[in-house]
Amino acid sequence: MSAGSASADSRHTNLGFFGILNRFTVHPELEAGNRITLPASCKSKSSKGCGGANFQLIQDSIICHDYQEIKIQENIQVLGVGSIPRSMPVILMDDLVDIVKAGDDVVVTGRLSAKWSPDIKDVRSNLDPMLIANFVRRTNELKSDLDIPVEIINKFEEFWTASRIAPLKGRNSILKGICPQIFGLFTVKLAVALTLIGGVQHVDASGTKVRGEPHMLLVGDPGTGKSQFLKFAAKLSNRSVITTGLGSTSAGLTVTAVKDGGEWMLEAGALVLADGGLCCIDEFDSMREHDRTTIHEAMEQQTISIAKAGLVTTLSTRTTVFGATNPKGQYNPNESLSVNTTLSGPLLSRFDIVLVLLDTKDDEWDQIVSSHILAENTEGKKGKTGDPEVMWTLPMLRRYIHYVKQQFKPVLTKEAERVISSYYQRQRQSGTRNSARTTVRMLESLIRLAQAHARLMFRNEVTNLDAIAAILCIESSMTTSAIVDTAGNALHSNFTENPDQECILKCDS
Repeated sequence: MSAGSASADSRHTNLGFFGILNRFTVHPELEAGNRITLPASCKSKSSKGCGGANFQLIQDSIICHDYQEIKIQENIQVLGVGSIPRSMPVILMDDLVDIVKAGDDVVVTGRLSAKWSPDIKDVRSNLDPMLIANFVRRTNELKSDLDIPVEIINKFEEFWTASRIAPLKGRNSILKGICPQIFGLFTVKLAVALTLIGGVQHVDASGTKVRGEPHMLLVGDPGTGKSQFLKFAAKLSNRSVITTGLGSTSAGLTVTAVKDGGEWMLEAGALVLADGGLCCIDEFDSMREHDRTTIHEAMEQQTISIAKAGLVTTLSTRTTVFGATNPKGQYNPNESLSVNTTLSGPLLSRFDIVLVLLDTKDDEWDQIVSSHILAENTEGKKGKTGDPEVMWTLPMLRRYIHYVKQQFKPVLTKEAERVISSYYQRQRQSGTRNSARTTVRMLESLIRLAQAHARLMFRNEVTNLDAIAAILCIESSMTTSAIVDTAGNALHSNFTENPDQECILKCDS
């Protein structure tokens, strides 16, 4: 279950009354919304009762308990196709109050009861099920389906031992397992892998946290495979939420305050529910400008500050944002990304990678793609069991990404720092630079992507090769580039036969 909402803290109160001769305690009725009702006659346990009906409150006899109502919802990751997640209110008392927040995965043990709906004139009251909890456990970090056996870890190590001579070829074998139904698009698949793996979160001396999760945006013409990459990335992530810009508001993405039974409650949006995972937003351009500005804090500070209806709190949004959008009309390479996408500069600067997929006319490329699609539908076209590319199925990729994220914390070497610093300074001094992209955030993006590439390569050290791979992704995000020939259109980037040899030749030149 996921804790989808939480009410403001209130008090659970027991009142002491006395009649003519006796004293007794009145408890609130949970089933009636904590309403305290006086008995018709004396309820003292010390005697048979005096039968009196006039009661008076005993001063200083009120006993209060911490009390909170939350609403849990079925986890959408374990539901079947077409199933709608069900929800149920849960009552937390005493030490269970405030141990969970909106978006947490929880396991609740308690006593099933019923609660009358609020009294409304001329409306029939109904009984709704509720759970009175006696034990709550957060399971955000407990993912039983991701327990990786030792045999699988040994396969990872054997794979990289065999790829020691040609590590880039081994990396490309992994990348080919991402969206295998789409031919080529090497740059996009590399960017997707680096975005899902992410870098290492950094905390400076003052306690300020620098995020380790990259964000990615695909800008492209219709039919270039943007939505397929989004859906496949959601399958690779342990925790993911998919939404569209047309059906998303600022409250739906962040947090909304709703009134339920006289109490205000916070209901988590897509970014909060995707905490620790991936949030995919398709049709990013369909969002209203006001709704887009609300995710600025969630993307950079990884928190959402809420002050609604007397509820003041901060929720975590340690999520990777993967967006897809169409250009406004015909994409103009001579214009900036802000003009082509109608996205503001501050929002674009928060995306580590922005790839442009243009469906330009290329007879040779069209012939290669059509041959690949036809070959996929031909019988008997299957790889051998020992083929490295056959090894990287969807479940294997999920385990690999989870393992390298947990196991490796790469550290930059002096050589990698020198490469990244030189490239950043060159971009700052360039006359054709995009001021919205070439900020300090670009330097942080380079570090994150280099660390992600080191994790992808199964090591704890960021080398020159990792820095160059990060620069390749950043250069592919530029509309004008002097380093990468295919910059501005990542659609025609294909896998090479011998990437290690080509890398050596380019470095020597």
